[in-house]
Amino acid sequence: MINGEFFEGVSGMEEKKQFGLNDVVEMKKPHPCGENQWRIIRMGMDIRIKCEGCKHSVLIPRKQFEKKMKKVLIRNEEE
Repeated sequence: MINGEFFEGVSGMEEKKQFGLNDVVEMKKPHPCGENQWRIIRMGMDIRIKCEGCKHSVLIPRKQFEKKMKKVLIRNEEE
């Protein structure tokens, strides 16, 4: 119980996923072309991502995108 040990296994304390414009992300399910790398090309209430394989773009509501994104593969270093 000392030093926050009690809260170690408490759920609901997850960090929000961090992503930015031009980051390459991996989604939970691959695109039908077989590729699973997507580049974020527009951010707002909706997120537009472009498949790195066939260059098809998809517009997804932000909440749905955050749920379906697995991880950031390549971060855009440009500020």
